[in-house]
Parts: sequence; C-alpha cells; structure tokens
Amino acid sequence: MTGYEKRHHPASWWAQFEECSDRLDPATLTDALSDVITPAIPSALLRREAEIATATVLRHLNRGSEEAAESASRATARLVATVDRINERATRADAGTAEAYAQCLLLQGLWAEAAAEIEPLAGTMPLIRAFVSALRLDGFGNELTLRLLKAGQQPAVAVRSSLAVGRYSWWPEWLLTIVTERVIAGTVDASTINALQRCAFAELSPSQARMARRLFNAEPQLVEAAASRLENLGEHPAARLLRQGDLGTVAFAARLIPV
Repeated sequence: MTGYEKRHHPASWWAQFEECSDRLDPATLTDALSDVITPAIPSALLRREAEIATATVLRHLNRGSEEAAESASRATARLVATVDRINERATRADAGTAEAYAQCLLLQGLWAEAAAEIEPLAGTMPLIRAFVSALRLDGFGNELTLRLLKAGQQPAVAVRSSLAVGRYSWWPEWLLTIVTERVIAGTVDASTINALQRCAFAELSPSQARMARRLFNAEPQLVEAAASRLENLGEHPAARLLRQGDLGTVAFAARLIPV
C-alpha cells in the first residue's frame, strides 16, 4: 500500500474504527488481529502460550458465559505475567517481547493500543484489513472503506461514508464505480445520489449506461449533443438543465438513446 508501510498511527487513529460504528465485532477483530500478531512472536514457547490464551479469550467472546470469562481472564493474566517476567530478566534493551506485549493488549480488549504497538513491526495494511473485516460490511462496503483509507481518509470518515453509500450496493457496477470515485474525491452530495438513483431505477441498456456515465463526467461535446437532442424532441427545460450541469436530467437524457 503506497505511503502506508512507513507510517505509524497512534492508538487514537485506530480507535476510530471502534468509535464510529456499533457494527464492530469483538471476536472477529480479536481473531483477525491475532492472525497478524501471534505468528510474529519470535519465541516458539511464548508464541504457543499466546495461542492458548487467544483461543481461551475467543471462546469467551463467542460464548459469553461467566465460566468462559473467568478462564479468559486467567489465561490473559498468565500471558501478561510471562511477558513481564521475561522483560525483568532480560539483559539487553530489546527483550524480544514487543509482539507478545501487543498480544497482551489485544487480549485485554485494547485493540487500538495493540494495533499501534504492532504496526511498526507488522505494517499497516494487515491491521487495516483486520479492523475492516470486523465491521461486518458487505463486499462493496469493505472495498469502498479500504479505498477511502488508501486515499488518505480518516477511519471515521471512511467507515461512515461506506455505511451511508452501502445501502446502494444493489446498483449496477457502472453506478457503483461512479459513486466510489466521487466519494473518494469528496464530491458526493444529495443531488448526486438522487441522480444516480434515478439511473439505477431507469434500467438503462449498456449503450444508455455508457452515455449516462459520460454525461456524469460532463464531457462538453456529448452534453451539447444530448441537450440538442432534447430540444429537437421539445424537451427545452431538460436541455437547459443538462447544459447547466443538472445531474438529475442524466437518466432522462440517456433514456432517449435508442436501445
């Protein structure tokens, strides 16, 4: 991911994923982040203890029983104690426990802190994918969120935009492409959504859809040709609006193209 692998984000940046949506699933996020962190733990014995603790915590998150919660707490405490003991006995500054420490944060439910801790070692994209997967968005929502994040949007903006636009995932692919491009560019407003919605309901043919997309892109010669066609058909108000850049007339103009 261009520009991301060398960037390190504070815990507050990662916390936006939790704060902006109630969709985030703790078990999915814990499992996904563990898949990034656990394999990176250098010590085989410490890695195995982390795997056992993670499995215990996941049982708690998936089942929610009091007994499972107690087991998860004990397993996490054991891992924390092990990491602390290794650090205390270390004879050099780097005790090789950074990954295991991140795992401890993760198992305590401190997902943002765990991500900030492991990011310099694991990279940004695997962590972003873990957080996005835990939001339980549909395929279009996942893809749009990732693209917005790659474009430099803050997590809160990316997730909220994807949730807002996600209701239109039934649109044909060409409309999804347009709305994605405009969301990334920050040029989506209510009038744009309404115009795209009209095209979706208009059930345009492939040739009409191509025409509509070019009209959305405001190609000057095509807009003038379409407006002239509207005038020849007596649709002077629609022609005037099209020339003025009114997107609401795009579906109407495109429908006049022979199928």
